[in-house]
Amino acid sequence: MFRMPPEWAPHERTWMAWPGPNPTFDDAVGLAEARRAWAAVARAVRRFEPVTMVVGVGESAGARALLGAGIELVERELDDAWMRDIGPTFLTDGTELAAVDWTFNGWGAQEWARWEHDAKIGAAVSDLAGARTFTSELVNEGGAIHVDGEGTVLLTDTVQLGPERNPHWTREQVEAEIHARLGTTRAIWLPRGLSGDYGEFGTRGHVDIVAAFVRPGVVVAHTQPDPAHPDHEICRQIVDLLRSEKDAKGRPLEVVEVPAPTVLEVDGTWADYSYINHYLCNGGVVLCSFDDPRDDTAAEIFRGLFPDRTVVQVDARTVFAGGGGIHCITQQQPVVR
Repeated sequence: MFRMPPEWAPHERTWMAWPGPNPTFDDAVGLAEARRAWAAVARAVRRFEPVTMVVGVGESAGARALLGAGIELVERELDDAWMRDIGPTFLTDGTELAAVDWTFNGWGAQEWARWEHDAKIGAAVSDLAGARTFTSELVNEGGAIHVDGEGTVLLTDTVQLGPERNPHWTREQVEAEIHARLGTTRAIWLPRGLSGDYGEFGTRGHVDIVAAFVRPGVVVAHTQPDPAHPDHEICRQIVDLLRSEKDAKGRPLEVVEVPAPTVLEVDGTWADYSYINHYLCNGGVVLCSFDDPRDDTAAEIFRGLFPDRTVVQVDARTVFAGGGGIHCITQQQPVVR
């Protein structure tokens, strides 16, 4: 049976996508600035494991100049640069590599989004990796799921059940498809995501900036200490919900709260800066930083959770300006023993 391994399982490599000219980087953040931010993440990950960067056709020379040596480049037509969402979700049965190619529609067919090419990247990356591809009709993205590797998956009502993505799917149908593709047996549904994730370039509630498994039975959860921010109450409700849940093995969830950075607003909108949007790689934790007093607090929490890994902090403010974080631009390919 194929299943999605947890992110802390050994990786063969990390896949990323290179920013190109598109509305995200034309309107939200400058393209040159975005490319520098993506390159910083790629170099941080490369300290621990191989990285393959998918770049737009004819963009290899410019990407190489910023990325330096040691990162593999492959050219394919791209619309945007969020590999977690446009790429495949890798699976294994222990002897063979496979992948789910979800249906992608630009995070719910948002007005600014283009996805003619990105809708094909999941299958293309799966082929490049030599994986067997399973196609799903469910509109879904990699940032909208998080698994513990032992049968449990985190989902969000406003994503998988949102009318912009899957208007005719019931909760039961979504769960059946998710379980069939990921090898999970229990879904824990969060009611929504962070406030800032419903802005112009948001995903409408991805789970990977709200909560994430760090080992079976243990979840890190975003909290907002300041009651002036609407996420203060939203996060309290989510933490309470998670603490009331059990995983697929029947274990009550242990919830480790990770406080948000102190900044409340960015460019006049509620900030959704989150340390939950980290990336685990072989021997490392690549953690978002925001030039904020709570960066050190978050790093200490993650060092405690992963004492055998090196925590590397990378400034993620530019990535968040485009609508996501470090987890959103990376996608792990598991080792097949």
